[in-house]
Amino acid sequence: MPKKSALQVRVVELFAGVGGFRVGLERASKVYRVVWSNQWEPSTRRQDASNIYVARFGPEGHNNADISTVHAADVPDHDLLVGGFPCQDYSVARSLNGAAGLQGRKGVLWWDIHRILQGRRNKPGHLLLENVDRLLKSPARQRGRDFAVMLASLADLGYVVEWRVINAADHGMPQRRRRVFFLGHHRDTPTGRRLMAGKGLEDWVLRDGILAEAFPARASEGAFRTFALQGDLAELTQAFNAGPSAARSPFDDAGIMAGRRVWTIRTVPQHTGPRRTLGDILLPGDRVPRAFFIPKRDIPRWKFAKGAKNVVRTNRSTGFTYRYAEGGMAFPDALDKPSRTIITAEGGASPSRFKHVVRTAKGELRRLTPVELERLNMFPDDHTAGVPDTRRAFLMGNALVVGIIERTASVLATRLAHEHRTRKKQGIP
Repeated sequence: MPKKSALQVRVVELFAGVGGFRVGLERASKVYRVVWSNQWEPSTRRQDASNIYVARFGPEGHNNADISTVHAADVPDHDLLVGGFPCQDYSVARSLNGAAGLQGRKGVLWWDIHRILQGRRNKPGHLLLENVDRLLKSPARQRGRDFAVMLASLADLGYVVEWRVINAADHGMPQRRRRVFFLGHHRDTPTGRRLMAGKGLEDWVLRDGILAEAFPARASEGAFRTFALQGDLAELTQAFNAGPSAARSPFDDAGIMAGRRVWTIRTVPQHTGPRRTLGDILLPGDRVPRAFFIPKRDIPRWKFAKGAKNVVRTNRSTGFTYRYAEGGMAFPDALDKPSRTIITAEGGASPSRFKHVVRTAKGELRRLTPVELERLNMFPDDHTAGVPDTRRAFLMGNALVVGIIERTASVLATRLAHEHRTRKKQGIP
């Protein structure tokens, strides 16, 4: 057996869902050990995601409570905090008593991450977080404001942050799913100290950084844009990109923030390895239940749902008449390309514009099974077994592509192991 590494990276997983981050981390390296996790679905008695998480990983260290009710002191010390949090309004206002400081919007889950970090004497050395890519350009009236507030709040907590918008299919994975991933390094870590020195930051984004190594890319055109995040969080909320320039976000799809200074640039993926497609993940026909096959009588309704439209509609409650138009979609889905993005409404037999439909070797049309949806997100087969098929589809619509976490975590583990060996040689505990 291989010698066990002395390096152990303690992980806290927030908004854990069915454990996509954990699956990716544990595939990447044995150094990662999840010491605490939290998953809570509001407004529902059934906690399907949490139940699946416990069924797959065990109950130790798992918390199924509203994160806003969890005290920072109840979260154990950790080295890496991970999570995919909802895209919300991250704006900040002054408290009624200005001397009391600043307040994020109540119920916005980002501020629970911030609260937990802020309340820790020993802050985690690293953060790995995920969100939808529109975070970089929201809200519409102040493009990029939300991301600016988030970056500034992390800078104030002592973090340098690198980010990259990643479409999983651009890097050989079987689903087209664009998300922004950002990796934070505390200024007390070797990586944080290096980046806070302010040298080689552009090279870090394009070549030397952890995300750059995991997901190679080149600059598409032009030079880096650089700017400062000025003012406290309330002032950023009010003033960032307000005015004529607000039509475009200053944040491109890759960048870094150190000491509240931002460097950002647009990139083009440079993947050269194998590529997987929708056809690669399909089950053999004899393993697909008949319930997933589309009856011939329903095919016209599916064609209508998938087809182009330009029709006049009337709002039932107001009587307002308007023209509704949309383009057509591939029907059935191409098997020689990565799939479209899975959404939460993927499950169920009713015709839908956004559900996947494939044609079998025998010419029949069918929907995707839960196992195939899991494979598109690179989960183990039957990871979500134990709940109804529609819920399994919903959970995969909410999940991330595990391969992105695995690849990022693999590079991070290598860097952390190098730092660990260097400290040991220098006699640093």
